[in-house]
Amino acid sequence: MPKLWNETIAGHRETVRETIMDTAWRLVGERGLSAVTMSQIAEQAGIGRATLYKYFPDVEAIVIAWHERQIGAHLARLAAIRDEHTDPGAALRAVLTGYAHLSRHRGAHPGDLTSFLHRGAHTDTAQQHLRALVTHLVADAAAAGAIRTDTAPDELATYALHALAAAADLPDDAAVNRLVGLVTAGLLPDPGA
Repeated sequence: MPKLWNETIAGHRETVRETIMDTAWRLVGERGLSAVTMSQIAEQAGIGRATLYKYFPDVEAIVIAWHERQIGAHLARLAAIRDEHTDPGAALRAVLTGYAHLSRHRGAHPGDLTSFLHRGAHTDTAQQHLRALVTHLVADAAAAGAIRTDTAPDELATYALHALAAAADLPDDAAVNRLVGLVTAGLLPDPGA
């Protein structure tokens, strides 16, 4: 087949897959995970059930795929934030701020989806990527003298990420920004040392 034809087919398949995921997420948000059927998704997406089953075996698989896409977008956003800064300390603070705001919105999943979505291999892999990103930023900021050096970078990254996960329970962006201020203050070098 010509290359253009293959690209067109691949593009069509990706569009259908995206439509399925977006439709399923909308329906789950409206009705709850257990109330959505594959038939409803197919109908709302404008495709046949047979086509839907070529892409996904069940509703849960669709929702997990949607979540994987969201996580990938979040990690890409944090990497882009990192790349906007040349100063290691500023890059670290910006990424931690971005992560905290993403954490706040993570708690906004409808119904009981938060516990369903945040378990499994796809979230474990994402957590490893996130921890590696922040650990590298911490090491760079420490080497530049912007943060403390008396604690290993991976320990500081773990501290920061766990502390900022509390943003999921905060009421607004101002509270998130205050939390980021507290966490980043804990990363600063001890002036008395």
